[in-house]
Amino acid sequence: FTKAPRRGVLLDWEFDDRPPYDHQARAFSRLSSREGRPEPTLITTGTGSGKTEAFLLPILNHCLEQRRKGVTGMKALILYPMNALANDQAQRLAGLITDRPELRGIRAGVYIGQKGPQRSSVTSEGLINDRHALREDPPDILLTNYKMLDQLLLRAKDQRIWQASAESLQ
Repeated sequence: FTKAPRRGVLLDWEFDDRPPYDHQARAFSRLSSREGRPEPTLITTGTGSGKTEAFLLPILNHCLEQRRKGVTGMKALILYPMNALANDQAQRLAGLITDRPELRGIRAGVYIGQKGPQRSSVTSEGLINDRHALREDPPDILLTNYKMLDQLLLRAKDQRIWQASAESLQ
């Protein structure tokens, strides 16, 4: 993997002490919402090469930008094909949000079919998973799977999430 030179600001915050890999820097540039809508982007590279960071960091950056503008509601919906991957990525996202002072305040939730300890805020143990909390105040980022997305779209009690996110989720 080649490291990208630091060509201007790729994100509004530094995510690491090292420059991003070239494929990450290109993804950051394509997925930045700073100058309009993000561009469709496909990232194909080997295991452990930073694919998640290539899309997740621009999403977090977008959430920061929108929160600064006072935009409420969901700003990103991330679909995973299975609960194990959603849980793994939820833990990774919870760690980023709670470990980095510049990301504190970003609300992220996970909505899958599994039960566990209920959280109404992001903690180092995980994302918001209390469904009442997700409905009352939709998170900036929601991780789910296609089966639960179908239920979220169809159930009347979940419509508040979509109503509150009608303008913010693009």
